[in-house]
Amino acid sequence: MKARSILLVEDNHQDEMLILRVLKKINLANVVDVARDGQQAVDYLFGEGEFAHRAGADLPAAVLLDIGLPRLSGLEVLARVRAHPRTRVLPVVILTSSDEEKDRLKSYQSGANSFVRKPLDFAEFAETVARLGVYWLATNEPPPAR
Repeated sequence: MKARSILLVEDNHQDEMLILRVLKKINLANVVDVARDGQQAVDYLFGEGEFAHRAGADLPAAVLLDIGLPRLSGLEVLARVRAHPRTRVLPVVILTSSDEEKDRLKSYQSGANSFVRKPLDFAEFAETVARLGVYWLATNEPPPAR
């Protein structure tokens, strides 16, 4: 069975390090690729720009996507993902510190599979990320490869 990967789109270095550490600890994803802004995420998923070498490469099992990103917001990334036939059904989890109802509503309206608020407590944050990893990499059945 091929190793399943995750694309983490996160501009906060501390959150990135914690998420990577937790995902490594639960040993579910052999590969966690990181994009640090919305444009990098789009380039990664579509094999463009600095990720042109990925053109036609397998998509990740899931995308963990922050909303408040430089260059393109998470919601703009989500809109592009849902607009393209190759990525239309790619699981996208909004993982954000936003507690705004409008962000949650807009995320779901735009096609997010899940909306998860980052807990402020370190231990709760780690547990939330671990649960996400277990669900999206071990429990969830991904859509068929296209």
